[in-house]
Amino acid sequence: MDQQRRGVGVGLTGFASLPAATPTALSAEHLQALENVRELLSGQRLALLTGAGLSTDSGIPDYRGPDSVPRSPMTYQEFVRDSANRQRYWARNHIGWSHLRHADPNQGHRAVAELERRGLLSGLITQNVDRLHEDAGSVNVIDLHGRYDQVVCLDCKRTYSRRLLAGVLSELNPGFLERATRSGLVEMAPDADATVDDAALISSFVVAACPACGGTLKPDFVYFGENVPKERVEAAYAMVDDAAALLVAGSSLTVMSGLRFVRHTAKAGKPVVIINRGETRGDSHATIKLHTGVSESLTWLAAELPDL
Repeated sequence: MDQQRRGVGVGLTGFASLPAATPTALSAEHLQALENVRELLSGQRLALLTGAGLSTDSGIPDYRGPDSVPRSPMTYQEFVRDSANRQRYWARNHIGWSHLRHADPNQGHRAVAELERRGLLSGLITQNVDRLHEDAGSVNVIDLHGRYDQVVCLDCKRTYSRRLLAGVLSELNPGFLERATRSGLVEMAPDADATVDDAALISSFVVAACPACGGTLKPDFVYFGENVPKERVEAAYAMVDDAAALLVAGSSLTVMSGLRFVRHTAKAGKPVVIINRGETRGDSHATIKLHTGVSESLTWLAAELPDL
């Protein structure tokens, strides 16, 4: 595993201090494209859809970015079907959470909060579960795929703080994080997950049950193969309908949960702007598509878009 190239921390505190990507300067070509975006969006209230590409500058890996490593995340069906899968997942999540809870908002998150503060957004829809938008000061946020800082019982439906569960898991698995660190076989992954190439370590992990009913606990975010709650989708559509244009930042739009809002906006005849490194499934619907840094572009737009 090429830990140097991927910036993977080793040592227990290393999980909490992965180096954030250094934002690159915008080229003259990209500045001209942003000028075109400013002209298109000026005087219009926007809906904003963000994805994992916005959080990579905070040291959080994404699934499909140009520097991401191909991997197959566990599906909802795999999680509920097999206790061994749940053991493996919770062991990885315990490591991943210890990293993600220390991640800080980057300049892109702060730019989004500034756009909202100035009244330029009808609201924010994020596919990320990291809560960095809220940490940066955004208020009107729909966490489309849920949130990493809560867990839910699949049996009694009670929710619990992930921080509280971390204490329980640490008590059930004393020294686990330290052993994982020393193994050198850990790599951070998206959505509070980690890759752990140590079968013996994983097989020793003790999974916590729901303290109320003894049922199965699951992170309170949408897994692959699971549907976004209907009321959440409806609220997101209302946010898009309340805007004059849609700005997409840092999403490949590979999954339908985000792509549907692009298609909906384009069908309504409203402008769609996509900022993402690499192609997206929504490019054919975009009025303007920028292949450039997300954080830098949002920072520029927050400074340059005029008040309504």
